[in-house]
Amino acid sequence: MTQLRRYWPVAASALAVVVLQVVLSLADATYYMTQLTMSAYYGLVVIGLCLLMGYAGQASLGHAGFFAIGGYTVAYMTTVNLLAYHDTGLIRSLHSLGLIVQWQNLYGEDILSFSPWPAFVAALVLTGVIAFLIGVPVIRLKGHYLAMATLGFGLIVYRVVLGTKSLGQADGLSNVPPFHLIPGLEVNGRSAFRIQNYYIVWAMVLVAMVLAINLVNSRVGRALRSIHQNEEAAHSLGVNTYRYKLAVFVLSALFAAVGGALMTHYNGSIGPSEATVMKSVRYVAIVAIGGMANLWGALLMAILLNFLSLRGVFGTFDDAVCGAILIGIMLFAPQGLLRVPRWQTISALLSRRPHG
Repeated sequence: MTQLRRYWPVAASALAVVVLQVVLSLADATYYMTQLTMSAYYGLVVIGLCLLMGYAGQASLGHAGFFAIGGYTVAYMTTVNLLAYHDTGLIRSLHSLGLIVQWQNLYGEDILSFSPWPAFVAALVLTGVIAFLIGVPVIRLKGHYLAMATLGFGLIVYRVVLGTKSLGQADGLSNVPPFHLIPGLEVNGRSAFRIQNYYIVWAMVLVAMVLAINLVNSRVGRALRSIHQNEEAAHSLGVNTYRYKLAVFVLSALFAAVGGALMTHYNGSIGPSEATVMKSVRYVAIVAIGGMANLWGALLMAILLNFLSLRGVFGTFDDAVCGAILIGIMLFAPQGLLRVPRWQTISALLSRRPHG
């Protein structure tokens, strides 16, 4: 019975995803599907960050960097032209295994590059290694020192992608091939890769939620909550706090990399804007708004706020609105908008007087 209560939101969400796609297709409103798909990519980042912040109690302002690493890795590997090396034994072996494919870009040029699947795996491996190498020294820090260290990492990634010629510099990388779940599938004479990617990313989101729910309800989850409450007390009880914090840091980075890789294939491009500090701040703000230790709340806020942002509802005041919402949450609902034990009214807040 407990398991049923734990997973019924996942089943309900899966049904809602299918019904929503069918309705939007029948209504010929696939542009809404585009924004929902992109919102789900950002939702993957938020799920991982919710685990790191809400359960392990570790703040990170560098997750946009991990998102960009995943995206740039698949973009580079699937667009780099290896045609000049097609006669070498290694390239022929990889081609025979289906790891390298030949295709034509938008300009009609022949491209011999890695297929999306090995590029996707390479993106996860690279992100995991970088997150581990960064996390080994950084995760020992606490509070604002940890936040500043991860902020520095995010700035490094941004400057690297902005200044590296092979990564497109300010223009980024474009002409990235789509990620086909069923190659060659056609709907009404048009490629259905957008519908495929809609289901791919939402399947990824639900799988990530199942993994996260299992994690927080396991022995590891109890250890993470003890670290969040009092790290010194948890360590005195035999909890390997450093190992748990490092593992969750790497896991959250992998979630971000999955979102970045899939969104790059979906858009067909990626630019330095995905690695900016404001992107990382937005992810942190969304987790705070949805509730630090509320996976479903954080995911719902990620979908809602990113969808409204992608629709252009906030216009040029996008970041300002996000900041204003965050300030309001910190004042009136510090546990999150969807995790409030008792609503505090403005009059109650104003009636408070400082002690002494």
